[in-house]
Amino acid sequence: MKFETASGPKDAASREALYDLAQSRVAIEGVWPEIDCGRFEVKRVVGDELTVGADIFVDGHDKLDAAVLFRRAADNEWSEVRMDFVENDRWRGSFSLTENTRYLYTIIAWRDLFATWRDEVEKKRAAGQSLSTEIEEGRILIEDAVQAAAHGTEPERTALRALHGYIEEAASEADRLDLMLTDRAVDLMSKVARRTHLTRYEKTLSVWVDRPKAAFSAWYEMFPRSQSGDPQRHGTFDDVIARLPYVRDLGFDVLYFTPIHPIGKMDRKGRNNALEAEPGDPGSPYAIGSEEGGHDAIHPELGTFADFHRLVKAAEQHGLEIALDIAIQCAPDHPWITEHPEWFDWRPDGTLKHAENPPKKYEDIVNVHFYREALPSLWFALRDVVLFWAGHGVRIFRVDNPHTKPYPFWEWLIEDVRARYPETIFLSEAFTRPKVMKRLAKLGFNQSYTYYTWRNTKAELTDYLTELTRSESREYFRPNFFTNTPDINPIPLQTSGRPGYQARLILAATLACNYGIYNGFELCEGTPIPGEEEYLHSEKYEIRAWDWDRPGNIKDDIRFINRLRREHPALQQFLNLNFYNAWNDNIIYYGKMTDDLRDVLLFAVNLDFCHPQGAHFEVPLWEFGLPDDASVGVEDLITGERFTWTGKVQHIHLDPNVRPYAAWRLLPPGGA
Repeated sequence: MKFETASGPKDAASREALYDLAQSRVAIEGVWPEIDCGRFEVKRVVGDELTVGADIFVDGHDKLDAAVLFRRAADNEWSEVRMDFVENDRWRGSFSLTENTRYLYTIIAWRDLFATWRDEVEKKRAAGQSLSTEIEEGRILIEDAVQAAAHGTEPERTALRALHGYIEEAASEADRLDLMLTDRAVDLMSKVARRTHLTRYEKTLSVWVDRPKAAFSAWYEMFPRSQSGDPQRHGTFDDVIARLPYVRDLGFDVLYFTPIHPIGKMDRKGRNNALEAEPGDPGSPYAIGSEEGGHDAIHPELGTFADFHRLVKAAEQHGLEIALDIAIQCAPDHPWITEHPEWFDWRPDGTLKHAENPPKKYEDIVNVHFYREALPSLWFALRDVVLFWAGHGVRIFRVDNPHTKPYPFWEWLIEDVRARYPETIFLSEAFTRPKVMKRLAKLGFNQSYTYYTWRNTKAELTDYLTELTRSESREYFRPNFFTNTPDINPIPLQTSGRPGYQARLILAATLACNYGIYNGFELCEGTPIPGEEEYLHSEKYEIRAWDWDRPGNIKDDIRFINRLRREHPALQQFLNLNFYNAWNDNIIYYGKMTDDLRDVLLFAVNLDFCHPQGAHFEVPLWEFGLPDDASVGVEDLITGERFTWTGKVQHIHLDPNVRPYAAWRLLPPGGA
């Protein structure tokens, strides 16, 4: 039977498609990290390495080689790093992330004809077979690589040319074969030879690289207006400056303010969320805007922009960075309502609907809408608010309720802002459904509030932290464990007394790398509205004055744990968390360690805030490769005492009235 060569436009197109498909002979699949088929990027920080893995294989038994291609998004030229074979067709390669920017990466793989040749020749030589033809095949492969000079550096190409010369001058086939089978020959051919059936992964993926504070920070939240020390006098930025040494002494590095903008006078709330404000009631700072200005203005009683600039500079001198609240909501007398009525929803009777989160009502707030006539003008206005404050030295923003605003808006805004200020950090305050919280993180939020506040038992904490550190979300979701907020007075802490505050502090600061407290936590302040998860005499609605040295405070615990976080690299990582056995459900026991085992920390926390608890627990001797009956040095991080544990099983007794937690450092054999 005679077959005709394909012709015609359709056949020509088919032929071209055939050749393209035939060239991509190597299979590249199972690439990781890759979020939602490459729709979203993973997150890392400057100084990290990104490890990329993939299943890579080809038909038959040919040897393969593979590389990760990477570059900064702003660059044109790709760099490459070779991948290593792991097992079962799995390959892995890593590259360093040295700048606060976006990097792109993908994978290439190809048939390594010389490595395949070498493998076959060694098998045939071991079987005593004649190799004359194979030797000539190898020589031709090297000669082709020299002539093509398609890859490698000039020194590598020069070295291969020299090797080719030695092979050509070899006195015998045996000498020629010995030269071609050296590791040096294989290494040079791997770098210089043609890449047969070079196949590129069909997607280009990306990783956003943050500055380190996005992944490791300690937040202290305050209302600037309450910093005067006198509930009858509105605090100023100068009062906040006077408080900076206190905050830094506790060991925090981010000082976060609730909104600092003018507060609406229409429908202003009174104390304890009363519907009617009394004369002198300051209102909620979340009811933003009045005739004095909106989101780009400062509440006059706090001070001026010059005062704010002095505060930002003073904070920096104390090792603190200011974080501002971005709350996209307006008081009924916000200037935008008259200037841009098209940004709001109006009822048929001509009134504005106030904000609600049933059964909660916020009569002093109205919300914007993002579509119809508000698109794109509102989007630009809100972006410009962030850029405005960035222009005044702010690079950290806590965003109020981002889950109630459109996802496309956040994706656009964050990308636009960090194109100008890549060091900007956005914290998502979204206490909502898990998939929504994760979506916001995928869209670009650098940190996220979590369910930590409502995870209290050993099982709840273990399951939740296992999800955060072991599931796909570890690649893009950075938790920030706030112990409390002005809106959340955790019910367990309302009756726990001091031990509960100590325990929840230690858990937040050691389980997560980002954590925070709202001021008053250090005083174990938890007086609730009966039956509610809210504070009585909430600072949201009145100016408070605190006795920062009142008895029963846990300031020493805060200083201790923040010092440990600064001094120990193991606590500056999140994914190195491991839970270990402690045979008592009231005691949670876990550890963190660096890869080189030079910093191995263990923590045990009593979750029963009223009663002493004891437990046998396992010392992870296996992490050092030690047998179960081995001894290991231990440092008590609280007392500084050093001693020895012999055997895998030890015992702990934690009395909450003394201290509900223990912290140790294991001293590796031969270590200090």
